[in-house]
Amino acid sequence: MEIKEREFRKIALLILIIGLGVLTYLILRPIMISIIGGLLLAYMFFPLYRQISKRIGYPGLSAGIVSVIVLIIIILPLWFLIPPMVQQIFELFRSSQGIDIQSFLIRLFPTASDQFITQITVTANSAISKLSSTALNYLVDLLVDFPTISLHFLLVAFVFFFALKDEIKFKEFASAISPLNKFQEKALVKQFKDITDSIVYGQILVGIFQGIATGIGLVLFGVPNALFLTVFAIILGILPVIGPPLIYLPIAVYLYSTISFPLATIYLVYNLVVVSILEHVIRAKLVSRRTDISQVFILIGMVGGLFIFGILGLVLGPLIIAYFITLLKAYKDNSLSSLFSSD
Repeated sequence: MEIKEREFRKIALLILIIGLGVLTYLILRPIMISIIGGLLLAYMFFPLYRQISKRIGYPGLSAGIVSVIVLIIIILPLWFLIPPMVQQIFELFRSSQGIDIQSFLIRLFPTASDQFITQITVTANSAISKLSSTALNYLVDLLVDFPTISLHFLLVAFVFFFALKDEIKFKEFASAISPLNKFQEKALVKQFKDITDSIVYGQILVGIFQGIATGIGLVLFGVPNALFLTVFAIILGILPVIGPPLIYLPIAVYLYSTISFPLATIYLVYNLVVVSILEHVIRAKLVSRRTDISQVFILIGMVGGLFIFGILGLVLGPLIIAYFITLLKAYKDNSLSSLFSSD
């Protein structure tokens, strides 16, 4: 009788835990992306927090200082850059309505047939119009949803601050509920950390610097709507395989047909040297040194994550796929055969 009662209590406790887990998921689901965003941001700035904490010794004060630094690095530039960027989006939308692509193509391909020029003109006009209207609609949605977006940013800030301040408590809690023994936990955490560093620093940060370097070239050579194109270049820089060449190569062609040949050549050389160094030297070194996950999986994860999680999916998508592949390899190598064993 005691055994049955004990089993009944275990089942009842399990049902209670599952029920509370489902309710917790429903509560966190609307703000899950903001929570994950705050955690990822804290992960990126944790090395800086660690250095400041060593010198100050107070976790709360150290986390506060890092929060102010992040505010200066991220929020203030956005505050000053968003108004001119909005203006450039409207200008790009207005100018795209009257752009004469056909004349440009005739100068670029003087020997091409009229049918070819017409088809390319129709396709280019449709693509430009769709891109401009998409950006405009997205901007309008941002303005309409500004109160909700502000609330999510506030939540990201809170999660960021407490993830830094209480990082030791979070690590102890995660270790306490982990089914792995200490050796397995340490090995798997190292692999996950290498993957996360590779994607966060190798893909995301290098991609941002690539986009900024592309934007500097746009400004130096007087390309119109440089700010909007720089943001677009940053997004392309984060994506593997594609990259900023999708921005600077068409612009180089445009400069060749409208400005002097030497100036357009200097612009192209600048991008091929500066931007390519970030791509083929720094990014390749950071990614290959920490993980052997193929760039194809990273690209697939980013595109799929973008559809599911929005802009944050550029980070979450490849991380989820990379973690899954790592666990599959561990299972194949029988390194998880004793997953639930004790020390």
